[in-house]
Amino acid sequence: MTEDWDTVDKQQAAGNFFHLVKRLLWAVLRPQYGVWFSTVFLGLVIFLAFAGDSLVPHDPYDMTFMPLEAPSLKHPAGTDDLGRDVFSRVISGARISVSVGFFSIIIAAFIGMVCGLLAAQFRFLEGLLMRIIDALWSIPTILLAMAIAAAMTPGLKTVTVVIGFVYSPLFARLVYGEAVSVRERDYITAARSVGCSLPRILMRHMLPNLAAPIIVQATLVAGTAIVLESSLSFLGVGILPPTPSWGVLIREGYSWLEEAYWLSIAPGVAIYFTVVSLNLLGDKLRVSMDPRQREKRV
Repeated sequence: MTEDWDTVDKQQAAGNFFHLVKRLLWAVLRPQYGVWFSTVFLGLVIFLAFAGDSLVPHDPYDMTFMPLEAPSLKHPAGTDDLGRDVFSRVISGARISVSVGFFSIIIAAFIGMVCGLLAAQFRFLEGLLMRIIDALWSIPTILLAMAIAAAMTPGLKTVTVVIGFVYSPLFARLVYGEAVSVRERDYITAARSVGCSLPRILMRHMLPNLAAPIIVQATLVAGTAIVLESSLSFLGVGILPPTPSWGVLIREGYSWLEEAYWLSIAPGVAIYFTVVSLNLLGDKLRVSMDPRQREKRV
């Protein structure tokens, strides 16, 4: 009986995984211009994040004798007040934004899943954890992030951890709501009746059903994480110069808006299109993975 249950359990887990992959591929490959644009642009940003140093026309830290030069063929986005090529620094800053957006969402999703699942499975922790999460989420995100970042040493690791922490309540509330609805379903009750342990129920039965909303939420929050990193760096409590973060570049160009307006245009355009692409892709994933949304769009 136990072996038969294990076989059915593995088949169900494999079926859930392949069904999730199928829906993800359909959401991305379906011929819609917004999705194609988002996919191509994000692929370009990720490619530049990993291979940007070998593609930039100039060293992003190299200072020349041409400060505040207007955009030209040699310097497509001009140079800053120290003569550094702005276009090369924007490409180099893609690594910072991709790293912060990716790793901060992983941290937020992990903390949120742990807190949400604990609150859903253990009734004596439910009230305490959810009240703490609600209290954290009631504080404006930028103020909470600034308060925590100001008390720590500025840098890439600090910004990533801070952003992951301030967005973890969003994932915790999502996981808690989904887990509460899943924990009373028949297959969870059947798994408990045959003696499945709690870790097995969580890994084999609950998490596969929570994967789709978590992925969609992660895609939507990644854009706001990039904006929050840029905001913290602009305010001086995030990544500090001379690291070419997009927020740092906007802060450096802010002092020269009248004389050299192009300093802030290039990083601002990069942030704008990255966030818009993530939002378009996340919205498409949300519609594709929710049958009720698909029926409304038909």
